[in-house]
Amino acid sequence: MVSSTVNVVRYTALFAGVFYGICHRRSLQKAHDHEKEQHAIHHREQLIVQAKQAWRQKQESAKGDGVVTDPEDPRFDLEKLVAKWEKESL
Repeated sequence: MVSSTVNVVRYTALFAGVFYGICHRRSLQKAHDHEKEQHAIHHREQLIVQAKQAWRQKQESAKGDGVVTDPEDPRFDLEKLVAKWEKESL
């Protein structure tokens, strides 16, 4: 027969291991969530930089040839825009 002291030690070790596992899992999950959040922030920053570059290129190309591509603009001329597209496609 196993003495009650041995059973107490066994269950104490078991519960200590379970408690350690829970604490360790929480710390790993917290680190993973932080890393995932930082990655998402970095990705959004990269998208913003790319969008700014694309907008800047679009503005520079619109200034260079004098063609207004915004149909809401009163200076918009469809014939000039079509001519520009034909020239670019060749």
